[in-house]
Amino acid sequence: MKIVAVERLIDAGKFSSTKKWKTIEHHITQAIMAVQWPPGSGSFTLFDERGKERGKGNGVKPIKQACVQYLKSLGWGLETKLDVATVKNPGRVDATLSLGDRLFAFEWETGNISSSHRAMNKMALGILKKILVGGVLVVPTRIMYEYLTDRVGNFAELEPYFPLWRSLKVDEGLLAIIAIEHDRVSRDVPRAFRAQLQTPEGGSMP
Repeated sequence: MKIVAVERLIDAGKFSSTKKWKTIEHHITQAIMAVQWPPGSGSFTLFDERGKERGKGNGVKPIKQACVQYLKSLGWGLETKLDVATVKNPGRVDATLSLGDRLFAFEWETGNISSSHRAMNKMALGILKKILVGGVLVVPTRIMYEYLTDRVGNFAELEPYFPLWRSLKVDEGLLAIIAIEHDRVSRDVPRAFRAQLQTPEGGSMP
């Protein structure tokens, strides 16, 4: 698994120059790059489904699960409930790290483009209400999207809305989108429907 782009939409105050952010950035980078398919291969290869029926491609949720389980091993909490809305609960956050009286949020997109917007707006609102000090959304590139099941939200579809999130007035906080991509495709590997996480130490987490 590789990181193709990192887009900072909000970078206000001094948070991004702190040791806390450097630690968070390292955690997220390592969690993404540690995801391997097939397990133990040292890289991330997606099954090449071109010419086959859409919707029969590689699963998204198992890939996310491997990443967030890695974050959990580093002390992150999973499925955190945030009280950021005044009318309706916006749903849980995939992973959060406690930083004193505020949290840093991590979301890995497994839904459609509407889900991506909800995730971004939820984190942006959390920053505005000073519940979150920051948040990161991980989405596939348009290239990777072609090999995944369902119509998953992706970097290219979010890009036209970047000016909206950049326009928010924030005293302190960081909001970013990370675009990820597979290392290669092959018809000699199984579909990633039950991806496992291979830790840097060589262990395996289902």
